[in-house]
Amino acid sequence: AHSVASVGRAAGASPQAMHRLRLLTRSVLGPLAAAPRGPSGGDGLPPLLLARACASGDEVDRAKAAAAERTSDSGAPTIFDKIIKREIPAKVVYEDSQCLVFRDVSPQAPTHVLVIPKMRDGLTQLSKAREDQEALLGHLLLVAGRVGKQECPEGFRVVVNDGTHGCQSVYHLHIHVVGGRQLTWPPG
Repeated sequence: AHSVASVGRAAGASPQAMHRLRLLTRSVLGPLAAAPRGPSGGDGLPPLLLARACASGDEVDRAKAAAAERTSDSGAPTIFDKIIKREIPAKVVYEDSQCLVFRDVSPQAPTHVLVIPKMRDGLTQLSKAREDQEALLGHLLLVAGRVGKQECPEGFRVVVNDGTHGCQSVYHLHIHVVGGRQLTWPPG
């Protein structure tokens, strides 16, 4: 068993986010939240559920912070630029001359990968894409489909977050490929 605190710390959750998570866990999950604690003091909740709960509130905060910094148009390197340059490690699933696909560090499903263009060239958001980027966008979507089919043969979801309300926290266009379990609708 994993404790709320251990998963929250691993996800980089703030103390305020941890408090919100504990309240949410108790109010929404009721009897499950009161499950017997394991030897490590765990809450008896599945780690993916805890990680998802930790990440969701923090993701909104990260999106707001990224929008406030307006790194979207600054041209400053993003975390994805550092992954492309191999300055930050990532579990790469696929790579070609135009894109890189790697596993998300805060997966929202058993399979959660990100498809990113290697050259940002102003492609920070889908809503800011230019006509001359049409071929690259098509390539990214085709790669997302191929990787999705390979990783999740029974189906998957493709998501592009755009802007603050879209919960975009990294201003380097990226496509989420999510699957490996039955997904529900509506999302978010």
